Amino acid sequence: MVKIVVIGSSSMDLVVTSDKRPGAGETVLGSSFKTVPGGKGANQAVAAARLGADVFMIGCVGDDHYGAAIVENFKQNGVDATNVEPVTDAESGTAHIILAEGDNSIVVVKGANDHVTPHYVKKSLTLIKQADMVLIQQEIPEETIEYVSEICTEHNVSLLLNPAPARPLSQNVIAKASYITPNEHEAAVLFDGLSTEEALKQYPNKVFITEGKDGVRYHDGEKEVLVPSYPVEAVDTTGAGDTFNAALAVALAEGNSISDSLRFANRAASLSVTKFGAQGGMPLREEVEETL
Repeated sequence: MVKIVVIGSSSMDLVVTSDKRPGAGETVLGSSFKTVPGGKGANQAVAAARLGADVFMIGCVGDDHYGAAIVENFKQNGVDATNVEPVTDAESGTAHIILAEGDNSIVVVKGANDHVTPHYVKKSLTLIKQADMVLIQQEIPEETIEYVSEICTEHNVSLLLNPAPARPLSQNVIAKASYITPNEHEAAVLFDGLSTEEALKQYPNKVFITEGKDGVRYHDGEKEVLVPSYPVEAVDTTGAGDTFNAALAVALAEGNSISDSLRFANRAASLSVTKFGAQGGMPLREEVEETL
């Protein structure tokens, strides 16, 4: 069983479902409201655990009802939450999600996730050094991304960076990350001035640009490759990217080839959108393998 360490955000998702997404100044009627655990880091941790990895979460929650619920959810999903600490002077992070017109719109309030600092992460250095793969995202401070890329390089630990939400990355982080998984919008921010083709060619077998239902694109050192996704009837696309990243991390950590790992990740992501909630549709390992 591979050991995956996830460093990132945990939040509570407040999810509204509506037939129509409101425009500026517009009020529309929704059809449902649910409160479910989320956050990009937490989502990836839960997804990796369901896919058979030994998963450890490093993060922060508020000393509040949401924080207690988030930690309990980790335990119920087999994620080690020993390194998830409550912060007394901050509320738990929240994500305010509108599901409408076959897609989602999300506003994230980071809250306690801003306390996932380099100093905080350093307390878990021994755990990080023992990992087969570290996953990190950008709902935590920028300096933490820099610090984690440095220590992973120093200790020869593979780092998979999901650069979401979009913000520029230093060349130092790009160089030190083992794998980077932007969507098309995030890639445009990361590689400003480069076309998709140029960015992929510059970082072969390292940058994987996800294109939703069309699949994922990368350069194998000789040519550009598109690994197609799997067509499904989507119920809720929230968390599909997190499932993809977790599945990719697990498959790569297990020593699978890049092409096989991407197929595994695409299959897991496609299954995740067939049920409600970021974590609600995340598949078990056997579900993915049975449908590959």
